[in-house]
Amino acid sequence: MRNKGKLLLYLLLMACYLGISQTPDVFRAEYMLMPRNSSNVETSRIKLLANIPIPVRDKKDFIIIGSEYNRYNFEVPEGLFENSDDLKKLHVLDINLGYVYKMTEEWRLVGVVTPRWSSNFVDDLQEEDFNINYTAGAYQDKKNVDKPYKLVLGISYNSSSPVQVPLPVLYFEKRFHPDWAYVLGVPKSGLKYFTPKGHFFQAELFVDGYYVNIQNDILLSGNNLSTDISQTALLLALGYQYKITKDMSLYFVGGHTLFQNGALRDDERKDIFTLNDEAGLYFRTGFRIGI
Repeated sequence: MRNKGKLLLYLLLMACYLGISQTPDVFRAEYMLMPRNSSNVETSRIKLLANIPIPVRDKKDFIIIGSEYNRYNFEVPEGLFENSDDLKKLHVLDINLGYVYKMTEEWRLVGVVTPRWSSNFVDDLQEEDFNINYTAGAYQDKKNVDKPYKLVLGISYNSSSPVQVPLPVLYFEKRFHPDWAYVLGVPKSGLKYFTPKGHFFQAELFVDGYYVNIQNDILLSGNNLSTDISQTALLLALGYQYKITKDMSLYFVGGHTLFQNGALRDDERKDIFTLNDEAGLYFRTGFRIGI
């Protein structure tokens, strides 16, 4: 039963790497902290994201050129295994190349190709550090109705995931009341409350994590060789967004993990050493400019 739960969370995690974002941004700078928990593990992350939309076909369509960089600082107890210092900094760099095609006034088709470099980069660049992800889908934005909504349907393939199969994409947000909206989807679902000035509070259930190649593979007891490191977390959080202008905002999110699994994996992507499976606190803050 526990393995089935892990598989479900890995499937959810894959949707975290979509080229079709739930909250499309022109720019975002973000800091995340998961403080030291009962496993004596602490994780922090710095995220930088930028997207440039280029109008084409009489401004009906858009070419999207973007990039996202995540640096994870991962602190584990000293002496846990040899070369544990090699895991202190993990890097994930994405280049997003997308095209948005206007079918009707409400519907858009979206295709995204994402070259990715994910590694601890303690040595020169290696072939295993690189992979390519693909996303295709359709997007509907229904604004001029009593209860406006947004809908994304698609499919995504992540070549660096533990489960290498195409996965469905679903995101649905509906304003069911002038002050309230709900979100259903993967990797995030939640509830939003809007204030008269356009700020909003939110409660959200979401999945976060990473999958990174380890250069200079780590030899564990039993002659097990680890080639990758991954982390998956299911979180429940509350957040607040302060709108500086219509498109610029600051936000803060705080919550707790309901499930967490940080693990070292072998070349067959099997979990061979658990680094962190204890729940803990979660905090995230940042600045964003929306599209």
